[in-house]
Amino acid sequence: MFRSIYISRLFFVGIAICAILVLMGYYVNWLLYIGQFAIIVLLTLTVLDGLILFGNKEPILIARLLPERLNLGDPIEVKLRIKSKANQPFWMTVYDEPPVEMQARDLSFSGFLLPKKKTTFSYTFRPTKRGVFEWGKTHIFIRSFLGLVKRRVILDTSQTADVYPSVQQMKKYEFLMFNQQSQDRGIKKIRRIGHNNEFEQIKNYVQGDDIRTINWKATSRKSELMVNQYQAQRSQSVYSVVDKSRAMEHEFEGLTLLDHAVNSSLVFSNIALRKGDKVGLFTFADKMGTRLAAHSGGRHLQRILDSLYAQKTNFLEANYPLLYQTVQRSIPSRSLLMLYTNFETELAMRRALPLLKRINKKHLLVVVFFENTTLQDTVTKQPETVRDIYVSSLAEDVINIKKRIARELNRHGIQTVLTKPDQLSVNTLNKYLELKSKGLI
Repeated sequence: MFRSIYISRLFFVGIAICAILVLMGYYVNWLLYIGQFAIIVLLTLTVLDGLILFGNKEPILIARLLPERLNLGDPIEVKLRIKSKANQPFWMTVYDEPPVEMQARDLSFSGFLLPKKKTTFSYTFRPTKRGVFEWGKTHIFIRSFLGLVKRRVILDTSQTADVYPSVQQMKKYEFLMFNQQSQDRGIKKIRRIGHNNEFEQIKNYVQGDDIRTINWKATSRKSELMVNQYQAQRSQSVYSVVDKSRAMEHEFEGLTLLDHAVNSSLVFSNIALRKGDKVGLFTFADKMGTRLAAHSGGRHLQRILDSLYAQKTNFLEANYPLLYQTVQRSIPSRSLLMLYTNFETELAMRRALPLLKRINKKHLLVVVFFENTTLQDTVTKQPETVRDIYVSSLAEDVINIKKRIARELNRHGIQTVLTKPDQLSVNTLNKYLELKSKGLI
């Protein structure tokens, strides 16, 4: 009990005033009596304050509200719901114990809690790593209207939450993909090349439909524009191939490139399934990691989600010969391979190029790699010194290296997506739609 009692500053201020009065009482007698009386009153009020605070064994209840499964890179609101069980009001200060990764050692809230009432405090948490995050206990300091004593209440609100690849982003892009206005959000309406696909239905014309698909007979009967809708070829195999070598450990907005690739792979797999294709997953570094054959169905998407959750970097070089051998053995028919990797130099690309060309002979390979957005900010910044000019020139040269890598891959017939990390999912989906519409898969 005594470990939970804290004397407030107001008490020490009162003691100091009483001491001054007692000292002055040696010169003025009546001040001595006032000082002694003030000490008695102060001690009495302090005891009374303690009785008020400790009159209830459990004066406060608290609950921390957060989901058991969090989305990588997406902020969530963590709520602390506090309820008073006491018959008197309290001033309180609340200290929560968030995950160590949040680096919030001074996370606290203050407020006034009425008798038998509830109040809620909240803060935002953005997980930047996959795995288990732990919340600890909650510490609450309460004081009454007298304010002479504080009571510490420690409540065991320990919780854990798993951070998975972002299902929230997956659902967002699924909505944009099948929304008529998605072109305004970055998802392109890819024009279908030719009409060799299977006829599906006649539907009302909406903005963005190809005017060459207008069915004039149906239009004359309905007195409104009607178009033929064709069903794209389905049940094709598409794979997300994720490089988890040390080249993917660079960070952008708190997430590593590997985590950006993990989120994008989940988005891409979901859209491909919705389009009727079969999806699979390969991960590799110096050794092969996950190998999931292409299948369809919601259960398979859950397997992909669980597999992406477990991916970790081992800080070694990517083994492209091993990737080629595995692809040759494991993928018998022509498939779309969306390779998420990161080439920082032309030398790194040229070492992998012979293997990428071999893979591209049998399959349709798309190499997805990343722009260095930090260097782009350096280039656009107005230089002020000679050193700034030198740094800007070096940064521009590194940016041009990425573009030369993309041109070299394209020259050898390999599709590329050079993208900013925050536009990865949009650009990957647009490339998928483009290839799908051209019938290249």
